Amino acid sequence: MSLETGDKAPAFALPGLAGATVRLADFKGRKVALFFYPKANTSLCIAEAQDFERLTEAFAEAGTAVVGVSRDPLKAVEKFRDKQNLTLPLATDEAGGMLEAYGVWVEKTLYGRRFMGVERATFLIDAKGRIARIWRKVRVKGHAEEVLAAARAL
Repeated sequence: MSLETGDKAPAFALPGLAGATVRLADFKGRKVALFFYPKANTSLCIAEAQDFERLTEAFAEAGTAVVGVSRDPLKAVEKFRDKQNLTLPLATDEAGGMLEAYGVWVEKTLYGRRFMGVERATFLIDAKGRIARIWRKVRVKGHAEEVLAAARAL
């Protein structure tokens, strides 16, 4: 089943940094920009995370939390955060259950080789826990700004 605008956002509880658990329930009553990135410390993932980081204050003013999720091991996510000086919440879904629930664990093709991987996608969840907007197959340039504009319009 594929998620659509208006659907209830699937709940999650994922390992975060510094021993924290990141839960959708933690943001109850707030909007959430949930971005999925394929692999920490790769050029596009760095650019995307830095764009969201740069706009963290503007998202906060729009009443929106920003959370990044990948399937990377926790140590890789910690290294990513430290190397890129990120303060926004990052979580890992090594088991892949949440990635499946959001429909971002997909078959990909690179140089003719097929494999499963994380689709670069963003879900804007409203303050009532419903999906307000979905971006799939995200192009990084200008994306964080587009998500911010949508969050402000909610």
